[in-house]
Formats: sequence, structure tokens, C-alpha cells
Amino acid sequence: MQLSEILSGVACTGCAAEVEIKKITFDSRTVEAGDMFVAMRGTAVDGHHYIQSAVEKGAAAVVCEEMPAGLADGVAVIKVADSAAALGTMAANYYGNPSRNLTLVGVTGTNGKTTVATLLYRLFMKSGYKAGLLSTVCNYVGERAVPSTHTTPDAIHLNGLLAEMVEEGCEYAFMEVSSHSVAQHRIDGLHFAGGIFTNLTRDHLDYHKTFDNYLKAKKGFFDMLPKEAFALTNADDRNGAVMLQNCTARKYAYSVRGMADFKTRIVEDSFEGLTLEVDGTEVTLPFVGRFNAYNLTAVYGAAVLLGMERQEVLRVLSSLTPVSGRFEALYAPAGYIAIVDYAHTPDALNNVLSTINEVRGGRGTLITVVGCGGNRDKGKRPMMAREATAASDRVILTSDNPRDEEPQAILDDMTAGLDPVERRKCLVIADRREAIRTACAMAQKGDVILVAGKGHEDYQIVKGVKHHFDDKEVLRECF
Repeated sequence: MQLSEILSGVACTGCAAEVEIKKITFDSRTVEAGDMFVAMRGTAVDGHHYIQSAVEKGAAAVVCEEMPAGLADGVAVIKVADSAAALGTMAANYYGNPSRNLTLVGVTGTNGKTTVATLLYRLFMKSGYKAGLLSTVCNYVGERAVPSTHTTPDAIHLNGLLAEMVEEGCEYAFMEVSSHSVAQHRIDGLHFAGGIFTNLTRDHLDYHKTFDNYLKAKKGFFDMLPKEAFALTNADDRNGAVMLQNCTARKYAYSVRGMADFKTRIVEDSFEGLTLEVDGTEVTLPFVGRFNAYNLTAVYGAAVLLGMERQEVLRVLSSLTPVSGRFEALYAPAGYIAIVDYAHTPDALNNVLSTINEVRGGRGTLITVVGCGGNRDKGKRPMMAREATAASDRVILTSDNPRDEEPQAILDDMTAGLDPVERRKCLVIADRREAIRTACAMAQKGDVILVAGKGHEDYQIVKGVKHHFDDKEVLRECF
């Protein structure tokens, strides 16, 4: 593709020569002859330090924020104000702006993104439409699975996947929009037909530093929606109105507690499923908990806004099943229930524990197995421990993904937030496998075990090494 085509819509200065570009990359290690190298400033590495290396490998063009000195003749150098923002637009141009050939809907919020995006994908696929999915658990191009490494991929990978969806005939695409992807301009250059807001609570402050910055990142997604798109927000979350302050898209709301464009009432909630009254129609679904009532209402509202008939949406929704690792119940032969959930924030853990307690109605014992990830927001560690002990009969604190930290140091941070009474409820077992085994050994008929934090993940990261580990596999071994 010609350099001028890739730079369309990008504010830049520099070489105006026409150059044929083979591919775009921001990793100097992957540069080959004829490539464009984009020098980006990351949290740990500044790509400007690798411009010379990229040129030596044959880069035909360099995009940067500072003009380098001493480069060889024949290399097109383009200066931009923000390389990451420019990359989003350039990647979209390079792949033919695939988002404009799809009905693309983004889902953002602290909790529920994966469930809402995945259920929308499944709903449209089951209704006879070809669709794509970009999610934390797995990406899909039609029915073809593509392994996922990030909640929202980088701009090049993202546009490449959207282009594959277009090529394979997909009409719709549903994607999780993380706060990182907004702050890092990964979604710049995309055209959205709709945006959905689930909720907002503390998360990712290791990156955003303050809750206000985190909120602004989420809000940034709604600020970029075009006028013809829809913005569907949770009316029961006080931050829902904040998302819409500068949004020019068509505004809609959903609610489980009050009046809204899409209204749901919980009729019955049990471990077998939910009975909901949605816009006056009663429907039974194999999902558990108030938080899933919100997720399902968001899916219903978005599908209706995308043109599906209301009764047909409810019919298909009732046939869908929960997403892997999201309040996924496993039934032990000994008569107790184990629930695996991705809850890794204080609010998400509170939601799951509240749901379990509402459904079990004081019957049996609730045993919670939970940890916190390493190299992440340390401030939420004591909060997680307090949430677990406040709502559980017994708690086993254990490792999640320690990453580069010592597991015991993470556990010490968690227990530091507990008073002597709360500590008496707790066991501390750093080995996650042993922690789950201990919970199963303690459980009796009628009890509930919650294994929280990792959900769908089938690995643990210890000292930078990824080891296979699946909570569900360990539970089944115990069964």
C-alpha cells in the first residue's frame, strides 16, 4: 500500500515522497525491508530508541514524535504529535477501514464486558447472522476461534481481525473495549455503530493511577461515538450519566431497579437460573444473579437497537448458556456446588458473593477461595480480603497470578486489611491447587465453594513463566 493512503486523515509533517509499504509494525524486532516502523512511547520502553535499528533492518518509513538525527537517505520520516493515536488511524487505513464494513458494537465497564459481548455474538450467530467477537476469553471470526491475549488487541492486530471478519462475510462484530485500549488509542480510527456501558468500580489503578483517570478513559469511548450510533448505559450506575456528558450518539438506558428504555424485574433467582420480566414479558434463563440480570438486559437492549424483534431476542436469549468462567457452576457428586468466577475486583467479588448468599438463603456453608494478581493495583488487596471475609463463612486466601511478586508478599497485603475477628475466618495457603483441594475437603452436602479471580484462565504466571493451571480442572480432580 502507498504511504499516502496509510497517512490519510493523520496530521503529520515530514517526507512527502511516495513510498510502497509492505506492513506496519511498532516492534523493531519484526521489521523487514519495506516496512513502516512506528516509534511509540510505552510504559517501559520508548520505541524512539529503536528507530536506527529498524532502519538498519530495511524500514522504508518511520513514524515518530521526535525527528531522529543521522538517518540514511531514502527513509521517509513522518512526524506526528502522538504515535499511538496515529497508529490507530494508519492501521485502519492499511486494512481498508474494516469497521466501516461491519456493524461494530463496543462494550465497556469494569464488570460484565465479556458476558455482554459474548452473549451478543452468540445471540446474533444463533439468529442466523454471521458475526465476530473480540473478547478476553477468545476471539471469533464467524465460528473460527482465534486465541486472545488482551481484552482489546493492539490497533494493528485489531484491524487485522476486523478485516478477516469482513472477508469471511461477517455482518456484525462485538468487542470488549478496555480502559487501556482507550487511553492507548488502540481503538482510534474505528467506526462504532453502538456502545454499551455496564458499570464502573475501582480497577486498573496500577495503570491509571486515579479513579478519575480510569473514569475518563471509559468516558472517552462514548465521546468518540458518531451521531448515528447508539449509546446504551446502565441507569442504575451513577457513572452511567457521566459517560453521556459529551456523547453525541443516540442515548438509551437500561435498568433493573427503576424506569428506563429497557426495564427488567427479577421474578425469581436460584442456582438453576433466573426468571425475569423484561419489558413486560416473563422469561426464564439459565443464568444466576442480579448482575446477570443487568448483563442480559444490556444484551436485550442492544439487540433491539440493532433492529431485532423484541420477542425473538428473548426467545433466543433463553436458549443461551453462561460464558466460561463467569459464575460457572460445577456440581460435586458429594452434594456441594463449586462456582468458578473471574471476579478480581472488590465490587465484582461483592456482586458474586451477594448473589450466592441471596440464592442460598442462609443454607449450608459458603467457602471462598480468592487471591490477588501480582504487579497490579496493591490498594485493592486488603479490600478483596475484607469483601471475602464479610460475606463468607470460611475464606482461603491464596495465589492468583503472582507474576514477578512473591506470593506471600501479596497475601500479607491482603491480610493486612483484616481485624483479628476476620482473620479467624481465614486460612492462608499460597499454593492455589492446595487451597482448592482444602476447600473441597472442608465442603459438605449443601455447601457452596466460590473459586474467584481467574475464571476462564488456564494458566498461572509465576516469575514471568506461564504454567498451565485451570481452576475447573482442579475442582473436577477433587470431585
